[in-house]
Amino acid sequence: MALAPKFAGQAYSANVSPKAIHTIELYLDYVCPFSAKMFNTLYTYVFPDVPKKYASRIQFLFRQQIQPWHPSSTLVHEAGAAVLRLSPDKFWPFSAALFEHQKEFFDVNVVKEARNDTYKRLAKVAGSVGLDEGKVYGLLEVSDKPNEDGSLNVGNQVTNDIKLMVKANRRTGVHVTPTVLLNGIEEGSISSGFTGQQWEEWLDKIIT
Repeated sequence: MALAPKFAGQAYSANVSPKAIHTIELYLDYVCPFSAKMFNTLYTYVFPDVPKKYASRIQFLFRQQIQPWHPSSTLVHEAGAAVLRLSPDKFWPFSAALFEHQKEFFDVNVVKEARNDTYKRLAKVAGSVGLDEGKVYGLLEVSDKPNEDGSLNVGNQVTNDIKLMVKANRRTGVHVTPTVLLNGIEEGSISSGFTGQQWEEWLDKIIT
C-alpha cells in the first residue's frame, strides 16, 4: 500500500530506490504490549543493520493501528500524528520513547485523568526526543468551547490525519496487533516473540 507524503515519517528505509524493494508494514498499537515487544526488537537489534545489509532492498512502514478497546489508544496515536506534522524524522525515536513509557497510558493510569492532561503527558514524551512540547500539545489540545457553527465534537488539529490513517488501515482488514504485511500480504509466520536473529533470518530469506 502506498504511503501518503504527509505520513512519510512512518517509513524506515534503507536508501530506497524505485527499483525492486520489499515493503514491510508493521501494524502496531502504542498501548499494546505485544506491539512494544516487536517494535523494541526491530528498533534495537534489526534496524541498526538495515542500511548496510539491506540497502535499497527493503523499507519498513509503521502503520498506526488504533485499538478501540484501549480507550487511550486514540490519544497516543494522535500524539504520533502530531509528531509527524512537526518533525517526521523524529517519528521513530518518539515511537521508541512512547513504547518505553506505554504503561503510563494503560487504562488504570488514565481513567481518572482529563483528556488534555493526558495530552500534556504525551507532549512531554515528545519533548524527550527533541520536539517542542508546547507545539505538540497545541496540536493535541481539545477546546472546551463549541465551534462557530455550534458543533460540539470539535476534535483537535490532527483529527483529520487520524481519520485518514483509520480509513487506510480498515481497507486491509487488519484487526489484531501486531500484524505484519509483506508487500501488501499478511505474513502470518511472524510473531511478537521473534528475536533479532529470527528477523534477520526471515529478511535474508525474502531478499533474494
